[in-house]
This record gives sequence, structure tokens and C-alpha cells, in this order.
Amino acid sequence: MPQPALLPASDQHKKIGFLTATTLIIANMIGTGVFTSLGFQAEDIKQPLTLLLLWVIGGLLALCGGFCYAELGSALPRSGGEYHYLMRLFHPRLGFLSGWVSATIGFSAPIALAAMAFGQYFYGSLPILSPRLLGTGVIVAITAVHLFELRVGGKFQFAVTISELLIIAAFVLCGIFLTPHPIAVSLLPTKVSLALLLSPAFAVSLIYVSYAYSGWNCSNYLASEIRNPSKNIPKAILTGTLLVLVLYVLLNYVFMRSTPLGVLAGQVQVGLISAVNILGPAGGRVMGFFIALCLVSSISSMVIAGPRILKAMGEDYPRLSVFARENSRGIPWIAILTQSVIALLLLWTSTFEKVLTFVGFTLAIFTCLSVLGVFVLRVRKIALPGTYKTTWFPLTPILFLGLNFWMIYYLLRERPLESLAGLGIVAAGIIVFQFIQRSPAK
Repeated sequence: MPQPALLPASDQHKKIGFLTATTLIIANMIGTGVFTSLGFQAEDIKQPLTLLLLWVIGGLLALCGGFCYAELGSALPRSGGEYHYLMRLFHPRLGFLSGWVSATIGFSAPIALAAMAFGQYFYGSLPILSPRLLGTGVIVAITAVHLFELRVGGKFQFAVTISELLIIAAFVLCGIFLTPHPIAVSLLPTKVSLALLLSPAFAVSLIYVSYAYSGWNCSNYLASEIRNPSKNIPKAILTGTLLVLVLYVLLNYVFMRSTPLGVLAGQVQVGLISAVNILGPAGGRVMGFFIALCLVSSISSMVIAGPRILKAMGEDYPRLSVFARENSRGIPWIAILTQSVIALLLLWTSTFEKVLTFVGFTLAIFTCLSVLGVFVLRVRKIALPGTYKTTWFPLTPILFLGLNFWMIYYLLRERPLESLAGLGIVAAGIIVFQFIQRSPAK
């Protein structure tokens, strides 16, 4: 694969920098997962310490993945993420399948999930339209914003992400200091809480947590549009992941401190229920509205990042070249519109938990393959001198792969229908590849 030419210095101001790349990662992570998944975890796990350890381990897992992806993004600085890495390091077919999964469900499904949650939170605070109509409106509006210009979208993303962090900080402080009837959350280890760490329920719940952290690799999808990627991609991944880890642990502590686990079990609107218990019905509705705004930031970041995969595929395969078309401002508008249309279809046809499960399972497979690519990168010595090297290699990728394969095994065993649905998406991609490979890649 030929490497894309570097932009001249005069064009560097058109690219996004470290701060915007970091806010993209933070916004990609903080969204649907942290405000919804505790309800699903609490159905099978009743120990507060075990639930908090889920988020700590999930954050460390994301950090390990971040170290590995930082090396991949530094050595292979082209937009496209896993699609580009697997194509370069393994085989075009594998790269295409990764791109196919990302293009069909990898970003579209999380956008749909975030829009579902946005609709439910907004409706719980201000019931003016149905949750699905509210979710539809937010997808359409954000898509329109990002069809203008990358810099406009970047400034919008920065603003909504800073607002998101302030809202979460306010929520945590209210939960710690204003909860009228706080619940004692024991963090002392017991035989039961420690035994749960090796249980199938913990493994399946870790998939939900991994989904909540899944935005740690967001900046890799825009690698060719980031200034000085070998420096800024690693910094953005590590800074964003560590910050989100702390916020996630604090948020879930506040959820459990304000509301009994039995009340949260099976609920999607975990944040809204907790806010009502902290601030009362009126204050809870206000906080629920602000949480809905946090989900706007998550949707926005995915609308920016996801279409770059379709664009990269369009550049490589003539039969898909329509997705590489850009408008006069350099925006891959057809790819953006395609992703948003798929997200709208999922919003109107799918249920929340099933989509969350099969997306988490499918994405975990290709993330693991990409992390394996770090070993290939070292053996083949593809990276140029001066590129970032994975911290604590090879322990970091081994730990990441071991935990992920453990999760995938139990998800196949405990949630076979959703797992098979994810594999069905991959099988469909194999058929599509057989069609498009008749035209050789550029």
C-alpha cells in the first residue's frame, strides 16, 4: 500500500491538534456506556467493590490497548484505524472485514445506542416528543454540523466535551456532598466479591465496560488529519484514557451511593434515577437534561471519526470509490451520510441491550487482531526510527489479549444469539469482499 503524501507546512493549520484529538477520545468514551451499563451489571453482580473493580480493570485494559494503538498509529499514520492496520500488517481481506464491521455497526450502532439513551434521558426530563423522535433529531442535527468543515466540527467537539466534563464533575460533587440519604458502599474485599472476579457474570459485564471505554482508539481513525501524529496520538490516547478512568470510577461510586443496586438493576436511565435520589424530582430532571447533553458530545465524536474508515476503503477499492468523495471543504460527505442513515435504521429497529452485546463482541475481535499487529510490526520492522513504542512491551499487549479472549469466550457461552449475530455481520463482509476484489485495490 502506498503511503499518503505529507501535507505541506502551509496546510498544517487545517489539521487538528492534541487538544481536539484528546477531546475526541474523551467524548467517544463518555457517553452511553457509563450512564447505562451499571443497570445491566447489577442484575448479576450485587457487590459494590466488584462493580467498581469492573471499571478499574476496564480502564486498565483500555490503557493497555491505548499503548498498543499509539504505536500502531505512530508507525502507520493514516486515517482508517483497524482497517488500515490489518490491511498493512496481515492481509487486505482482514483489513476489509474490519472496515466493513466498523462501517456497518462499529460506529453506526453506538451512535444509535447513544441516540436511544439521549431520547430516554431527554424525555425523562422534558417529555415533549417520543424518545425515538428525539434520538432521530439529534443524529440529524449533529450530522449537519459535521458536513461543514473539519475545523468547525473540531471547535464544536471541543466545546461540547468541555461542557460534558463540567457536567460530570458537578454530578459527582452533588452525589458526594448533597445526597440526602447516602448508602454505605463497602469497599472492603470479601470472599464473595473476590470470587466474582473470575465468574462468567464478571466476564460478560466487562464487555459492557469495555464498550464504555471503546473510544480510546478514536484518534487513530483520523491519524492523517492530526498534526504530528507520532507525538500527538500517543499523548491524546493516554491523557484521555486516564482521565476517563477516574471519572468512570467516581460516577459509578456516586450511582451506588445514592441508589440501591436493586433499584438500578435492569434500568437504562441509571444517571437519571441517581440524580432524582440526589437532587429530588425537579433537580433530577435538570441533571437528566444535562446528561442528555453529554450524549450529544459522544454522538458528535463518532460522527467525525467513523466515516473516515469508509473514506479510506473508498480510496483503496474502485467499486467503493463513492465513499471517498469529498465536498469543497474536504469532508467525506457521502461516508458521513451513509453512517448516519445506518444509525437511524438501527435506532428504529433494534433494542438497546442486544445491540450493545453484539457490537461489543464483534468489535473486541478486531481490536484483538489489531493489538496482535504490534508483534508483527516489531518482527517486520515497519516503523521508522523515532516512532512511539508500546510501554512495557510485551506485557501490555499480552494482558490486553488475555483478558479480551476471556471475555469473548464467556460472551459466546452466555450470549450465543448476540455473538452469532455479530459473526453474521463478519460473514456478510466476506461476501462483499469477494465482489469488490474483482477490481484490484489501488
